[in-house]
Amino acid sequence: MSDTEYRVLARKYRPETFADLVGQDAMVRTLSAAFETGRIAQAYLLSGIRGTGKTTTARIIAKGLNCTGPAGADGPTITPCGACPDCLAIAAGRHVDVMEIDAASNTGVQNVRDVIVDTVAYGPSQARYKIFIIDEVHMLSTSAFNALLKTLEEPPEHVKFVLATTDPQKVPVTVLSRCQRFDLRRIGTAEMMGLMRRIAGAEGGAVEDEALALIARAAEGSARDATSLLDQAIARGSADAAGVRDMLGLADRGRTLDLMDMVLRGDAAGALAELRAQYEGGADPLAVLQGLAEAAHWTSVIKITPEAADDPAAAEDERARGRAMAGAVPMRVLTRLWQMLLKAVAEVRDAPSAIMAAEMAVIRLTHVADLPSPDDLVRRLQDAAPHETRAAPAPAADSPRPPARAVAPPPPRAAASPAAQARSAVEAAPDPLARFQRFEDVVALIAARRDVAFQIEVEQGVRLVTFAPGRIEFEPAPGAAPDLAQRLGTKLREWTGARWGVSVVAAGGAQSLAERAGAEAAAMEAEAEAHPMVAAVRAAFPGAGRVKVHPRAAEAAQDALPEPDDEAEGWDPFEDE
Repeated sequence: MSDTEYRVLARKYRPETFADLVGQDAMVRTLSAAFETGRIAQAYLLSGIRGTGKTTTARIIAKGLNCTGPAGADGPTITPCGACPDCLAIAAGRHVDVMEIDAASNTGVQNVRDVIVDTVAYGPSQARYKIFIIDEVHMLSTSAFNALLKTLEEPPEHVKFVLATTDPQKVPVTVLSRCQRFDLRRIGTAEMMGLMRRIAGAEGGAVEDEALALIARAAEGSARDATSLLDQAIARGSADAAGVRDMLGLADRGRTLDLMDMVLRGDAAGALAELRAQYEGGADPLAVLQGLAEAAHWTSVIKITPEAADDPAAAEDERARGRAMAGAVPMRVLTRLWQMLLKAVAEVRDAPSAIMAAEMAVIRLTHVADLPSPDDLVRRLQDAAPHETRAAPAPAADSPRPPARAVAPPPPRAAASPAAQARSAVEAAPDPLARFQRFEDVVALIAARRDVAFQIEVEQGVRLVTFAPGRIEFEPAPGAAPDLAQRLGTKLREWTGARWGVSVVAAGGAQSLAERAGAEAAAMEAEAEAHPMVAAVRAAFPGAGRVKVHPRAAEAAQDALPEPDDEAEGWDPFEDE
């Protein structure tokens, strides 16, 4: 191919069949079944973000309906050949019976009447069906939608509609109800990296996996955006991670985690130096703060669901650091960091000097990193306040008074600042988690709160893996509610005033409290059944059943009670008679 015939990768590698679509398996299965059984709808609505394949899918549907090759000789096919005249004309966008309408440019009712309403009565010129593909259909005016309704509901047998939109909320319900709707989902990071790897291999270029991960993250689920970025990277000759990072204006993710670590430690000088170094290295200040926000979000998700650390777009070192940071940083600090970064990103975007706004944001973040939340501070100040002392009683009038003596006034002391007073109070406040040294202490707290239903749910559904004050990791027992961990963490935070990290693992848990109690009861019953006295009772009384087995400790406690003294109490066995 000559230089004048060069096509961008987004067009060159556009999917030609349903098998080529990436990440849309649910839609492909449904359409495949519909084509194979002949249950082809009169109108389809394809929705999704930009670059997920809406228009491409519409063209594939058109080719499948009108293919005249070997696969489509007997009618519509799910595997159009791509080589017959109809398939080639549809792929090139010049088929006379497949009309692609840009609703953003043809928004009025007259456009709909001229192009659609007045032409649907005529049969196709050469194809099996006349197909109208309306792109960005949500841009049509209200009058245009009304003009389209009747035709869309009862079109002739030779007419099919395929509507595409990025904003289905703006499409009237009356139109939605007349279409079969498919929501094209964002393409996952792993799938996107695989697609980019195949395209790069076909183009004869070697691209590092880390560079592909950066492109996949920057594309945000859009295959067209990812392909365009890959095209740009190959054209620049920067197919390695450093080149792609420079092309996108991103900071190194490892350095982003370094910066986040400095912020959380309150190292303002180090954080400013790192921010300035990244800026001088070509990173955009806005991109640096967005990277910090992404790292805060990622760490928070790992804290709740540890398996989120297995991100295919993250290097092994980044995964290890993410796990370590999630285990060390309280959730309240991460959520506060996230909220402040949201405000900082907006400030940097609107500021006349992005680097100065970013530096001020970093200074604020480092100064509040280790501060307690307002409710914790108020509670700790109240707990640490000295109790009111009673005044000593005045001496009686006739009691001798001690001799008066001169007392030197104490030396003046400098008044502590409010910040120092608050810091001292926080340091002197007791740890609210100190009394929870075992999981049974948590269950006792639930019982004290009289939440019987939740106590039974915890005793039956929690198979404990690890426990530490403020941290619970468990395997759900069969039948446990999916949101048990979330509700347990919420209730403990509400009852104790401290943050609890409650996470779920797939295996490795011990018996739940209910299972352990059941096992102990079963063992006690088996021991009782093996006792010779029980065997003798069963032999003497056939059919006798066991009512209840008491542990030996309860029996010993009962025996320790004093026997009633009938004579001392004046008890008469015949008194009731």
